[in-house]
Amino acid sequence: MGIAIGIDVGISTTKIVGLKDGKIISPLRIKATDPVTSLYGAFGKYLYDNKIDLADVEKVMLTGVGSAYIDKPVYGLATEHAEEFLADGLGAQYESKLNRMIVVSMGTGTSLVEYDNGNIHHIGGIGIGGGTLNGLSRLLLKTDDVKQIASLAMQGDIKHINLLIGDISAKPLPGLPMDATASLFAAAQANASREDIALGLICMVLQTVGSAAILSSLNSGITDFVMIGNLTLLPQCKYIFPLMERLYHVRFIIPKHSEFCTAIGAALSYNR
Repeated sequence: MGIAIGIDVGISTTKIVGLKDGKIISPLRIKATDPVTSLYGAFGKYLYDNKIDLADVEKVMLTGVGSAYIDKPVYGLATEHAEEFLADGLGAQYESKLNRMIVVSMGTGTSLVEYDNGNIHHIGGIGIGGGTLNGLSRLLLKTDDVKQIASLAMQGDIKHINLLIGDISAKPLPGLPMDATASLFAAAQANASREDIALGLICMVLQTVGSAAILSSLNSGITDFVMIGNLTLLPQCKYIFPLMERLYHVRFIIPKHSEFCTAIGAALSYNR
């Protein structure tokens, strides 16, 4: 059996993985000014870096918003389109090995997909995600370089931005510890530092996404949330989501190839 290639085509970023005998081959991410350039650049580099001949590729599966711009064979190889939410579910299940979960795809915005023993369906989403972080950072920090924003945030103090339960109550409230967030950005002052603002923006986006995911699971009995997409690479995920886990008694799981789950799912959808 040949290699199934899964390609998640964004507007300016393309992610590509190969799948052979159920195993992932060297995920790759490429940035470009448009989806077509990004796709061809990623595919060519992927084949070259991994010494894969075109004859070794059995199928090319495309997904993502940018895949709508691709309606011709790629390097002479026929392509098929994989439904993005299906790809999210398949990729997250492959990486997490869970049979029941909600997949939280943190891209420009955030989509929520329920996976229940092989049944996959889109249950909603919110217009807050990486695009929100980039846009507000351009306005408030004069940069949309995510690495720079995350680096600034490492030096920030969230107490200078968010109002905490401990700021408004002399003792913990039922189910709410003193360090729980009472109101995002409510404590921000006009002279707040760039570091504090950066941390506040990241916390706002991640907490909002986490809260939306939890609310989407009400009455389902699901307590596992598999986080995928570019925002999972933010170092702040490592302590913001664990805080929410303890507060709400759920699990937020960031798999090894979280950034590439949708591309993995696209490749898997070929066999499905």
